[in-house]
Amino acid sequence: MYVILVYDVGEKRVGKMLKLCRKYLNWIQNSVFEGEITKVKLKELTLLSKAIIDPDTDSIIIFANRDEKWLDKTIIGKERASTDVFL
Repeated sequence: MYVILVYDVGEKRVGKMLKLCRKYLNWIQNSVFEGEITKVKLKELTLLSKAIIDPDTDSIIIFANRDEKWLDKTIIGKERASTDVFL
């Protein structure tokens, strides 16, 4: 499945969330990640994220879709990190 993950966490937890999300998804912009991920890996990422955040003040939003081809993406301005992979 293809997901976009967005988080808003306290300053003390930003580094941990960044490091965790980079293990599973592609960094796109500050606190925004996207990429292909299996259901099992997404569940793992979700559980590990819950251990980092403070549920009273922090939030994580995950947009999931069957496939990237069902998502229209428009970039205006500078693209921070390309998700294209050349082999």
